[in-house]
Amino acid sequence: MGDNASFWESLIYAHPTCTTWKQEAEGSIYHLASILFVVGFMGGSGFFGLLYVFSLLGLGFLCSSVWAWLDVCAADIFSWNFALFTICFVQFIYVTYQVRSVAFDREFQELYSALFQPLGISLTVYRKIVLCCDAEVITLEKEHCYAMQGKTPIDKLSLLVSGRIRVTVDGEFLHYIFPLQFLDSPEWDSLRPTEEGIFQVTLTAETDCRYVAWRRKKLYLLFAKHRFISRLFSILIGSDIAEKLYALNDRVHVGQGFRYDIRLPNFYHVALPDTPPVPPSPHPRRLQRGSPRRKPAAVTNC
Repeated sequence: MGDNASFWESLIYAHPTCTTWKQEAEGSIYHLASILFVVGFMGGSGFFGLLYVFSLLGLGFLCSSVWAWLDVCAADIFSWNFALFTICFVQFIYVTYQVRSVAFDREFQELYSALFQPLGISLTVYRKIVLCCDAEVITLEKEHCYAMQGKTPIDKLSLLVSGRIRVTVDGEFLHYIFPLQFLDSPEWDSLRPTEEGIFQVTLTAETDCRYVAWRRKKLYLLFAKHRFISRLFSILIGSDIAEKLYALNDRVHVGQGFRYDIRLPNFYHVALPDTPPVPPSPHPRRLQRGSPRRKPAAVTNC
């Protein structure tokens, strides 16, 4: 115990105290290093945040090394600062390599900027999503069908990158699919992972189209490994289905200039007591259970 006390006493009191302070300030290199340290520690997270931090801290330690070599002439201060500069430099190179390793083609980069980046999805997570579709963008020529009613099996989930898709049932137009919308989100949502089904609509390219496709089994394996990606796709698909529902809603009228609103189905029962029932469509949709592509049912009076 006495040895420990003497050790701490020698550590604290063995060196001389500062009786006089240095009048002149340190050189500009020392102050530049301090500024770089302050600014460097303000970096954010993610790859680019790490690049920001390591680059400024590395420059700060380099300036401190130059200051120790030229002004202080202290080998130990120089050695420590130069070692820290080396560590920051190695880290900067490593992060730069990681950023380059998750680089994508132009279309995938644009897709990330438009859809995934605003949701705060990191490049590493996005890379897993891209690899799941084999980093391939598929071309669909004008007037070619992506799916045919009653024939094409539901075995993938696709996202339109460019172009426009026309959705019809029994030759009757339903709605369009635009870029950054899923081609088959209602079909995906209507099936459980173990179920199989076929399209009950026809999807035809009105222009030359480009889309990304994920195979069902491969995508479900990705969901099983990464619950975050599963929740992400659940949100994206739900939002996409809602947009398709409103696209159908815009085409439904109940007569006398009134528009049917799927959010307020009972409103028209009160507002239109004398309106005759709307006859059912001659082409009723025959979708699988719960498919959100279904047209709103006809409004009847109470």
